[in-house]
Amino acid sequence: MPALGSAGVAEVATTDVGAHRERARSTRLQRVAMVLAPVAALLILRDVFDPGASLPVPHFPASLQPLLPAMVLITVLALVMVVPLLAAGRSPHILYRPDELKMTFDDVRGSEPLVEEVTKTLNLFLAHRTFAEQMGGSPRKAILFEGPPGTGKTYMAKAMAAEAGVPFLFVSSSAFQSMFYGQTNRKIRAYFKALRKHARREGGAIGFIEELDAIGGARGSGQRQGEGIPGVVNELLIQLQSFEQTPLSLRLKGVLIDAVNTWLPGHRRLNKPAHVPANILVIGATNRASDLDPALLRPGRFDRNIYFGIPSRSGRRDIIDYYLGKKAHDTDLDDPSRRETLAAMTSGYSPVMIEHLMDEALVWALRRGATKLSWNDLQHAKMTEEIGLAQPVEYTEAERRTIATHEAGHATVAWLVGKGRKLEVLTIIKRKDALGLLAHSEEEERFTQTKSEVKALIDIAFGGMAAEELFFGEASTGVAGDLQAATVNACQMVGLLGMGKTLVSSAALEYPSGGIVSKVLSTDAGRAEVEGVLAAAKESVAHMLEEHRNVVEALRDALLDREELIGDDILEAIRGAKAPASPADEGVRTTSRGGTKVGAASTQLRS
Repeated sequence: MPALGSAGVAEVATTDVGAHRERARSTRLQRVAMVLAPVAALLILRDVFDPGASLPVPHFPASLQPLLPAMVLITVLALVMVVPLLAAGRSPHILYRPDELKMTFDDVRGSEPLVEEVTKTLNLFLAHRTFAEQMGGSPRKAILFEGPPGTGKTYMAKAMAAEAGVPFLFVSSSAFQSMFYGQTNRKIRAYFKALRKHARREGGAIGFIEELDAIGGARGSGQRQGEGIPGVVNELLIQLQSFEQTPLSLRLKGVLIDAVNTWLPGHRRLNKPAHVPANILVIGATNRASDLDPALLRPGRFDRNIYFGIPSRSGRRDIIDYYLGKKAHDTDLDDPSRRETLAAMTSGYSPVMIEHLMDEALVWALRRGATKLSWNDLQHAKMTEEIGLAQPVEYTEAERRTIATHEAGHATVAWLVGKGRKLEVLTIIKRKDALGLLAHSEEEERFTQTKSEVKALIDIAFGGMAAEELFFGEASTGVAGDLQAATVNACQMVGLLGMGKTLVSSAALEYPSGGIVSKVLSTDAGRAEVEGVLAAAKESVAHMLEEHRNVVEALRDALLDREELIGDDILEAIRGAKAPASPADEGVRTTSRGGTKVGAASTQLRS
């Protein structure tokens, strides 16, 4: 195999693709020379034997000149009718030359294992002849990029084409569709024909089909035949099989050799030139690989599935460093701790979402008259993206006090029982359908939870209800969303996670419909246990808030005064209440400089 270059990709000059490109360039120059040589010879002969003679010019007879307007009109009408039909079957791709693609593998951040796997695939593509002839392998013809939107599938494909130095033919699956019967299949054939044409000229070509599931969906007995899904998939399968037509030049040589061989004895017959399939690599991208037809995924077609997932915390840090290097920002964002905090806060973000977050932060910077984004701009942008724009409303004084007490109860319980959790946003400003909310999340990125941690989430959900009953004697309708969140967590504990009295998973039961909640609550035993879990949690929270009443009052008063507390502002209000030390206190204090995504763990008060 060729040696690897600095970017991990085989150097083009030493690969089979580079060698083929040079041979193709020399062949094109020879063909141009063969065409121009007779013309040059005729011009030289004219100057030698008949100096000053002019070349003949076509003459239109005078008798036909009156018919010229009618002939022009007929020609135009014919073009108007024929050209759309011819264009309907053209390939809808967009061609990118290697010098038009500026991104490289160095620009693909946050996914080193993916870059390594793609680099290996690209090396096989560049050294396809060596791999086939010297090692006896079958070069890979197609790979599948699968993953959620915004995870870099298209970006990676463009980087591959730029690193390989070959043409890149981009096409969307919807572009293959046509109003004329049979033209969809014809467009697919035209696309692969163009792909092979560029591959023969440049030594290789990469084709990228966006949203492959739109034309490669599974075929079913209930679908119509012809140009429906089955017909389109069949055409795609045939083209991926690399049954390509022999180029015209080889066909003409073959005809000439056959004509000559008819006059030659068997032992002196000439051999026809061998047809070498074009070196192409087709990349399909989809968000739903499970919807693809199984025949597309068999060996020889899309036989390598590369999954693009959400980046990890270290990957997000790498992406943040990359984009902050391109965007104007305050110097405090160069602090490694700030960037680590931002990486933690963006848990679950894709690379596109991280870039969009920074663009939104720049918008906030412009609104305040600045030319650089700051940490506060990032905070406002994140809240806007996840929670929604602030919608100031005029609460009555009693309702405002109730909402502030409700959210203060959530925050107090989260501070007491949420060890390893970070309090991020506490607000009574209306956003979307939430009159107020507490956003809290885990300090470290984790993939599992213990029983005590799930119970802590239930306790936090009951914080608002218990606080209202403690201070006002009764709860309001704003506890509906909290009860729903607590019920879902309790049902998962009992019927799904094995944290109740039974080890039977309700998810394993075969029910025609209904989620885990309906399965658990459909039995008296399950409902009774869920009720017990919820009742115990509520009682525990009530005692907890009674003991730390001053903390609730401090947070409530801070909300009534400032309406919104972010990050350390919440902890400052708690410390100002001189609350008794709690086991979770140290955990929150040590994590207050970090942050994770505001999302699933948030509690929202709904009217």
